[in-house]
Amino acid sequence: MSELAEVAPGEWDALLDRLGLGDIYFRSAYLESASLLGQGRPVFLHLERSRGAVVFPVLVREGPGGHADIGTPMGYGGPLAAGTDPPVAAFFSEYERWCDANRVVATFARFHPPFENHKLADGRWHVEHIGHSIGWRVGGLVPDELVARMDSHHRRVVRKARREDVRVAVEERPTDLADFVSLYEETMRRREASAFYFFPPEYWAQLTGLAGDMLVQADALVEGEIVASILCFASPPLLHYHLGASSERGQELGANHLLFVETATWAAAHGFERFHLGGGVGGFEDSLYEFKRRFDPGGRLRACLGKTVHDEEAYRALSGGEEIDYSGYFPAYRRPR
Repeated sequence: MSELAEVAPGEWDALLDRLGLGDIYFRSAYLESASLLGQGRPVFLHLERSRGAVVFPVLVREGPGGHADIGTPMGYGGPLAAGTDPPVAAFFSEYERWCDANRVVATFARFHPPFENHKLADGRWHVEHIGHSIGWRVGGLVPDELVARMDSHHRRVVRKARREDVRVAVEERPTDLADFVSLYEETMRRREASAFYFFPPEYWAQLTGLAGDMLVQADALVEGEIVASILCFASPPLLHYHLGASSERGQELGANHLLFVETATWAAAHGFERFHLGGGVGGFEDSLYEFKRRFDPGGRLRACLGKTVHDEEAYRALSGGEEIDYSGYFPAYRRPR
C-alpha cells in the first residue's frame, strides 16, 4: 500500500493488532464512544510500506461552508508508527493531500504521553509542551515498594483510609455501571462541571459493550457503601485511568488515595508496567495533576499538543479574519462563545 487509505471501521482493530498498536485510545470502540459525545465522525487512516506503517484514527468535525477540521478523542491520540522504518515523512505528505481533498482546514491532536508520538510531528506541526502526565511505574513491584515511592502526604492518607476500614474491590469487565454513573454524576454536580461531562446513556453502554473487554472498575467501600470508584482501560503494558468519582465521605476518609494504591497493586500483580494516571484538567498541571504526581514523583511523561493549519485562507475566514495563533484556543473558530 503506497497511499494513505481510509480503513473500514470493522477492519481497523485487526490492523492495529497486526501492527502491535492496539492501545484503547486508537481502537474503533473508543473513537465511536467519542462520537457519541459530539466530538466528530470517526475516520481511520493508515499508510503502510514494506518496513513499517503509520496509523491515525481521527474525529472529523464538520464546519461552516462545507469545511471540516480534525480532532482526537477525549484522552489521547495522534499519528502512531510501527515497524523498523515507518514511512513518517510520506504519511505527513499524504495526510496534507487527504486534508486538501476533504476540505480539512486544521488538525488538533492531544498526543499519547507513554508513546511519545509527539516526536513524529515535531518540525511538521506546531508541537506544544503543556505539562506532564503521570505514568505510575508499577511493573514488578510489590505493595510495600509501590507505597514507599509515594509522596509522604499520600502515604499518611493511605494509612488513615486503612484505619477507617476502607476496602477496595477490583472487577474486570464490569457489565453494570449504574452505581459508578450515579456516583460520577454526583461528583460532577458537586464540582459544577460543564454539561459536556454529563454523558448520555449511549456512552456508558458503549463502554460496557464494544470496549468492555478492556474495562476495569475499582470501588472503595465503607460498610458496603461505595464512596469512591474509578474506571480504567486495560491496554497491556498500560493500565489507563479513565474516569473517577467520589462522595464527600470518601474524600474525608482518604478513600481515593487507597483506591489508587490498590488498583496499582492489582496492575502490578497482572503484569502491567505502568498505571497511566494522566495529568490535570485539559492535560495541564493543576491540583488534579499534583494529586496524581504524588503517587510516583518520578513517573512524569511529557504531555504535548499538536496543531496545524492546512488551509490558511479558509482558517482566517472562519476565524473572522484573525491571524493564525497557535498559542491560543485552537482552532480559533471553535472557541466557546
